[in-house]
Amino acid sequence: MAQSVTLILIMAAAVLAPLLAFGTARWISVPLVIFEILLGVLIGPDVLGWAHTGEVIDVLSQLGLAMLIFLAGYEIRFDEVKGDTLRRSAWAWLSALALGLAAGTLLAHGGGFDKGVYVGTALTSTALGAILPMLRDSGDLDGRFGTVTMAMGSVGEFGPVIAMALLLSGRAPARSAALLAAFAVLTAAAVFWAMRPKPPWFAAVIAKTLHSSAQFAVRLVALVLVAMLGLAQAMGLDVLLGAFAAGLITRLVLHGAAPESSGAVLSKVEAVGFGFLVPLFYVVTGIQFDLEALLAGGRELLLLPVFLLLFLLVRGLPVWLLAPRDLVRRDRAALVLFASTALPLVVAITTLGVQDGELGAGEAAALVGAGMVSVLVFPLIALRLRGHAAGGGRPAGEESW
Repeated sequence: MAQSVTLILIMAAAVLAPLLAFGTARWISVPLVIFEILLGVLIGPDVLGWAHTGEVIDVLSQLGLAMLIFLAGYEIRFDEVKGDTLRRSAWAWLSALALGLAAGTLLAHGGGFDKGVYVGTALTSTALGAILPMLRDSGDLDGRFGTVTMAMGSVGEFGPVIAMALLLSGRAPARSAALLAAFAVLTAAAVFWAMRPKPPWFAAVIAKTLHSSAQFAVRLVALVLVAMLGLAQAMGLDVLLGAFAAGLITRLVLHGAAPESSGAVLSKVEAVGFGFLVPLFYVVTGIQFDLEALLAGGRELLLLPVFLLLFLLVRGLPVWLLAPRDLVRRDRAALVLFASTALPLVVAITTLGVQDGELGAGEAAALVGAGMVSVLVFPLIALRLRGHAAGGGRPAGEESW
């Protein structure tokens, strides 16, 4: 009974979040994820005490996390980010990883390198899905600045997922690298299949069942996701890597075999993801958010501004130094702020850290809190640097992550 009440409250919060985002848009554009997490905190044990997690809620939340990473993988367009820009983006992220691991280990407070890996990896991520709608609405996505931001953001999402598979598996790095290489070979085989021309009937079936109960394309997407999750789990890798790979493969299949239907199929998948599973994950994150530990006035509360500054230093400094030279200083500063915007993977990594016993709930709350502030503040400053107004966004059309 308690789980049913909690699920009702979670979905009520998911419905209320876009209304709040729409209502505040005339003054400031606030991403939906902020409201989803805050409403979860509100109904959670540390405030109103109405909602409590359990086995059913936890399973649904994990599905939401998998869908979140799947959609992040689908969003990446490596065909648009290549050459020198992609190389600079990769080196910027690798430099950020080195800085992040060093900073995380120093802040580990007795946890050593293992805890530092969770913190350091989280500091290198970029919330590509949160900044893309803003760039799209401002008209910056299609120009040179948009291409560079897409490259930095794509690597900022792809890199941490790979680092999680290598560093957070609990195995020796050499064995993790071997398993990751084997997974990459199998994924490459799937990508090769995805890129091969499909018979005419394939696109015809997708188009014919698009608005029927058969929903062939949606079922195919679900199969790819479940298959890659199962493959990653069978190989002892984090299932999030499988979800990310499934997103990449799905994009290639849909855009290669049925480009005229890919938008409609993605819309249906996003309806399931952003309409149910992903907001459920974020509201549950809020319910599990240890507000009491964060506000106790101790080390955790002090860590929040420290982590926020580290997002800029760890992720932003390498981006500033390695950004293409044709960007003027204002654009370079805006790029740093966009690249330093982090939350979805921060939530994912801290969730794993708490589950594995490496991160305390208060430390995880400080990291997530810093990520929330970064999503709320950094893009708005970046848009002002680019000469755009900070308000007037269109939250109803934004992704939830």
